[in-house]
Amino acid sequence: MQVVTQTDIKEYPLLSRGKVRDIYEIDAQTLLIVTTDRMSAFDVIMGEPIPYKGVILNSITLFWMNRFAGLVKNHLIEHDVDRFPAPLAPYRDMLEGRAVIVKKARPLPVECIVRGHITGSGWKDYKATGAVCGHKLPAGLPESAKLETPLFTPSTKAELGEHDENISIEQAAKLMGDELAARVQELSIAIFSQGREYAEGRGIIIADTKFEFGLVDGEVILIDEVLTPDSSRFWPAAGYAPGKGQPSFDKQYLRDWLASQPWDKTPPPPALPEHVIAETGRKYREAYEILTGSKLAV
Repeated sequence: MQVVTQTDIKEYPLLSRGKVRDIYEIDAQTLLIVTTDRMSAFDVIMGEPIPYKGVILNSITLFWMNRFAGLVKNHLIEHDVDRFPAPLAPYRDMLEGRAVIVKKARPLPVECIVRGHITGSGWKDYKATGAVCGHKLPAGLPESAKLETPLFTPSTKAELGEHDENISIEQAAKLMGDELAARVQELSIAIFSQGREYAEGRGIIIADTKFEFGLVDGEVILIDEVLTPDSSRFWPAAGYAPGKGQPSFDKQYLRDWLASQPWDKTPPPPALPEHVIAETGRKYREAYEILTGSKLAV
């Protein structure tokens, strides 16, 4: 397997290059999604990759999509590079472990965020208003407190380099209709709740996450990444103590390092020292191995 920061596949048109993923159109119904080792924080792409991070993210997503297949359909068609279309054969080593062939879906216009603990922007909101994204909560809850009933707090989808904005469930319904909004809220809470229960049994607390859904032939399916260290906050269950911030298996370590630097969160970002690159990669790998019980072959 290779470290991959950017792809250049001539055989198919590049549809988009996001913060992490390169997406190509195989045909009118099919896409190739490549999860690179690019790292973003505060909506800025870092100058250095986290080696094999894309393999870890792709592997975790495949694990969860398989686990949730009975709950919601997903966009996966193929993840074995040896069964990819023949024109991709020259790129086998680059794509191995980090690429999937998927159904082309029409993405819904909201990020489906679920919060199971009061942390991050939710904690700031709660301290200021007593609510999290409009959900009124009891007074006196500590930082990192568990919410027995997870909160669905959708947001808009921002363009690359811009920030998502939290919106109400009513605003989400205006964007995609009452029926669709109710369906993705139901699915988001169900997936999160099942994932949280499983992860806690493995020693990881999933504090919050975001899901993406799309439509294929009018049916809602799960797309993009699922319960990864890029899209979620993962905390070690051992030592969890409300009333403070928690150590994590996700990009919070990198965010904390960046916050300690004289940087205004606009490009270009500061250069990442080797120890930050190595520790970030270690945390991602550890999250994968704890969740799946498997060792990563890179």
